[in-house]
Amino acid sequence: MELDRGAPAQGPGMELDRVLREQDGVVTVAQAVACGVSARTVRRWVAAGRWSAPFPGVLLAGGHRYGFAARCRASWLWAGPSSLVSGPAAAWWHRMLDTPPSAVGITVPRAVVRRPRPGVRVRRRDVALVDRSAARGIALTARPLTALETAIAIEDGSAFLDRALQRWITFEELHAAWCRMSGATGATAARTLLVAAGDRAASQAERRLCRLLRDAGITGWVRGYELGPYELDIAFPEQRVAIEFDGWAWHSDAERFRRDRRKGNDLVTAGWTLLRVTWHELDTAPARVVAQVRHALLRVG
Repeated sequence: MELDRGAPAQGPGMELDRVLREQDGVVTVAQAVACGVSARTVRRWVAAGRWSAPFPGVLLAGGHRYGFAARCRASWLWAGPSSLVSGPAAAWWHRMLDTPPSAVGITVPRAVVRRPRPGVRVRRRDVALVDRSAARGIALTARPLTALETAIAIEDGSAFLDRALQRWITFEELHAAWCRMSGATGATAARTLLVAAGDRAASQAERRLCRLLRDAGITGWVRGYELGPYELDIAFPEQRVAIEFDGWAWHSDAERFRRDRRKGNDLVTAGWTLLRVTWHELDTAPARVVAQVRHALLRVG
């Protein structure tokens, strides 16, 4: 989707104040001229410090704060008619992130050259039409692609992706967006999160946890240990310590929740120590997971 960065759609008579209100105080020189302000006057205002020019040809009117919304809009206007705000900045604009990132991500087609500027990260990549969107007057990546690119860029990406699947997108949309980005920078990291999110049996996370235990030299555990009517994800039978994996929240339903709680209560009643591990912990704090297992084994041993 491509939006006009030249004269406002309403025509030359559109009031400058209204443009500034709608665009976070940011206008292009062409827009200002279309509103009846000469280029010479614009240059005089900038020279006098009444206005500023965060980018060539892009202006911030005096009295307007250069907050993150203005930064996004100014970066997009500067990057050109085929650019997209992308990554965590697009997630913030889509209201998928509460806190704005430190830099604005801009994606431009491969044929377009834009050098990075302070506070702006530029990436060259051709984005499919279905992965393009528009919101509040700027063009940006659509939510599925935005979710993938943000998940691999922020610290707790797996938790962010889980929220996205619960609130904004479907897994099918996410997978289709990943297929279209295959081969691009970050596609491999995105695939890891995508596989984990789509693994309803939680086997991907269980394999990761088993690998962590082996690497830490922790022995005596059994995977898929049968205890009465239950099968424990990982169990230390001698110490009566069980590790249950809590999968992605977007897979959960009320009946599964009740079954898991009945199982946990029965284990504790039978004298077992129960640890619950999430994918997010395995992804972001594996050392802490290992430490918790060691502590539980030492305590009961």
